[in-house]
Amino acid sequence: MLLPVDVALVSSTTSSALGQRKEWATQEEVDKITYSLTVVYYSLYFLDALLCLVGIPFAYFWYEEYDEVAVEEGDQTAGKRFWAATKYTLAFIAVVIVLVLVGFFAPILDSRVGHDLGYFRRFLIENRGEHAFTFLLGFVTTIGSCLYVFYTPSGLALLPALLLRRPYSFSNRTLIDSTAMQLDFNRERQRQLEGRCGGNSALLSPKDRRELDTLVREERTLIRRQRLIEERQEEDQSWLVSVYSKLKAIFRPFRLLGGFCLFLVGLSIWISLLMTIIDKLTNSPCKHHCGYVLSRTKFNPISWVLIRSSAIFPTDYVIFAMIVFLFFWGSVVGVVTVGIRFLWIRIFQIRKGHTSPQAMLLATAILTLITLGLNYSVVMILAPQYATFGPQTFCDLAPRSSEELPDCSNHRHLVKPCSEKAESTAADKSCTPSVASTILNRVALNFPLFGALLFWAHFLFLGIYLVILVASVVRSPRLDERQLDEDAEEAEEESLLASTRRSGNAT
Repeated sequence: MLLPVDVALVSSTTSSALGQRKEWATQEEVDKITYSLTVVYYSLYFLDALLCLVGIPFAYFWYEEYDEVAVEEGDQTAGKRFWAATKYTLAFIAVVIVLVLVGFFAPILDSRVGHDLGYFRRFLIENRGEHAFTFLLGFVTTIGSCLYVFYTPSGLALLPALLLRRPYSFSNRTLIDSTAMQLDFNRERQRQLEGRCGGNSALLSPKDRRELDTLVREERTLIRRQRLIEERQEEDQSWLVSVYSKLKAIFRPFRLLGGFCLFLVGLSIWISLLMTIIDKLTNSPCKHHCGYVLSRTKFNPISWVLIRSSAIFPTDYVIFAMIVFLFFWGSVVGVVTVGIRFLWIRIFQIRKGHTSPQAMLLATAILTLITLGLNYSVVMILAPQYATFGPQTFCDLAPRSSEELPDCSNHRHLVKPCSEKAESTAADKSCTPSVASTILNRVALNFPLFGALLFWAHFLFLGIYLVILVASVVRSPRLDERQLDEDAEEAEEESLLASTRRSGNAT
């Protein structure tokens, strides 16, 4: 969310109409602005890395170390619990220290033979401390991008379908009748088996005995499911839910319109990402050697809209905030739908009223890391021209003397938009790149491996979005009966525990 402010501040130093710096915008003043923004960015990046690599792991282990019985007996104190959580967190602190040391002692990149970096040479870092921090930032951003390309496209593709389709209702007669029919069939089959043995299951064959045991377990599950459905139906019949349902019916056309608009926006984002990826793949001067940085960006729909709207601040800020919110919303939907996984193994599931504290902590860490991947994607892929120079322009006219600035007052056709690599030296004097793009270009140029991984990950983003979008259109929504049975079982256990506590208190 700091990017539009960053772009607005660096763009305020130039006159877009004349393509030259304003009188007050001396190089010293511009350096003060960029330095202040750099401090803010580095502070936020450091806090993000500290939260994900130290803060959340400590909170996770702090919760895991809690023992209710030991606390009641006085065997576990806050100090012991703190030390136990810190002991496990030390492993993550060691990882951070190792990453900083690797970045500190990693060889400093120089302009390669056959790959003259030209304009981008200014991004090569010679300060060892900044080099180490850039390595840590690149590492964390790469992890965040791996999560970003997995969860965010899934959520973005599912969002329109969630708004366009009606949610599955427990008042659906098909579900009620199906459960009742299964229960009747189950009980009838049990009566048949019990009739064979006269009520003595020991007389049954091993096969029939196993079937009878299975039927008994299935009957309990169906009874729990039926009870849960009845409870949900009673909740749906309350006046508050009734009013909510009527309001949903009234606003359904707007919901459909919103779903259609989300689909169009998602498609525009997909096209913009694809255009920039193809542009980088074909026109990057040094390819994977410099993280696929571009000398000059071509037309991009999202970037074009943001640049045009930046003429009236804060229009571009509002549009940018809506895009970022859409990405974050899609990420949340993706995490909730897919769950917290390691490869194909589901570790935790995010469910209403049934989410464990560990799952909430891990979901927080995932979303925090996703914001770093989203930051790279928006700045370098989605809207590179806007994120780098915004509406800045330069006067492509030779000055009368070396001390004067070129004047395009009478040559407006020579006022051109700034780009990373311009043929005129006037561009270097007039154009100031945003601090966000400068930091991310430093990551890509000083550590090309990170730049290449971050670039190629977006192909996976585009592929996952298409697959999920097609699947959401083709497949109809279904009720997860297994999840329903688990909810019913948990509800029954909670009611039994509550009754046990009440009887214990009465005693």
